[in-house]
Amino acid sequence: MRWLVPVGLAVLGAAIAAFGPIGAVLRILSVPLHRPGWHVWVGTINGVVLITVAALPFAALAVWVLSRRRSAADAARAWRMSLAEVGIVYGTVPWVWMIVLPGDEGGAVTKLVPLQDLLSMNMPQIVGNLLVFAALGFFAPLRFAVLASTPRILVLAAGCSVLVETAQYVLRLDRVSSVDDVLLNTAGAGLAALASRRWWRPTAATAPIPTCAGST
Repeated sequence: MRWLVPVGLAVLGAAIAAFGPIGAVLRILSVPLHRPGWHVWVGTINGVVLITVAALPFAALAVWVLSRRRSAADAARAWRMSLAEVGIVYGTVPWVWMIVLPGDEGGAVTKLVPLQDLLSMNMPQIVGNLLVFAALGFFAPLRFAVLASTPRILVLAAGCSVLVETAQYVLRLDRVSSVDDVLLNTAGAGLAALASRRWWRPTAATAPIPTCAGST
């Protein structure tokens, strides 16, 4: 568990870099408190960010409950699996939630030429896109031995990103569906997977080894 602190600080730093200085982040979080209403809470980025912050203690509690329900024979593995499961959900759902909120483009916009949209993005947009599936890339190899491979994580993240961008276009969310978003989402997941690579081996080692039928 020693690596949780630096990883948490890294994620917090990336989030602050995406949304601006701490003062700006606090102002964003306070907006729903001054404008109560379910739409402000679930239908705006400010509300989603505030709900995410408020849900952190519940996410920690979920990790504890799941780890306690698992076999006590290998406590370290139980904690690792529980943390990975909660981390995937907690670190991915809010970003996808924000992505599928209605935008302000006045219609469905597509940008299918690679690097065309990237040149017009500001730093918060780039960092935000890198973080969308970063939790998935970091934790999925720790939970699922079959995903303990950087190419597989890249394929998974790319597939998830394509689904989200397609949903933006099909649902007419007045957002830009861009191939550069897919590239950044995939790159973020790949970088996060590399960051957790040193902890892949224990997960893969505990995976069952398939045997052929009829073998002795």
